[in-house]
Amino acid sequence: QVQLEESGGGLVQAGGSLRLSCAASGRTFSMNAMGWFRQAPGKEREFVAAISWSGGSTFYADSVKGRFTISRDNAKNTVYLQMNSLKPEDTAVYYCAAATRLRWSDYGNRYAYDYWGQGTQVTVSS
Repeated sequence: QVQLEESGGGLVQAGGSLRLSCAASGRTFSMNAMGWFRQAPGKEREFVAAISWSGGSTFYADSVKGRFTISRDNAKNTVYLQMNSLKPEDTAVYYCAAATRLRWSDYGNRYAYDYWGQGTQVTVSS
């Protein structure tokens, strides 16, 4: 089992920045990728960004490219999501996810991830 705990959400004005963190514990050696998803009220959970645990390859949703950056610290078993130039439409609950056998063709598929955090709220005011 892998446990994930997110932190860093909050309220920010449009144009501002936030950094989310996700600390993993447990059988972290089994992970091969981690990702961030988000879910706004009344909408489906959508992919935001993913990173491979070994090589550091990254993938982004088109809606956040150029504004968000995903990174990892293997020594701390932590993944980060730096969010800049935030927009009101970025408002959502952000979830951290970990995969143990992710194929890179599935990086945007939420069902390909095995473990999930509880989520952290990000609210961007206009």
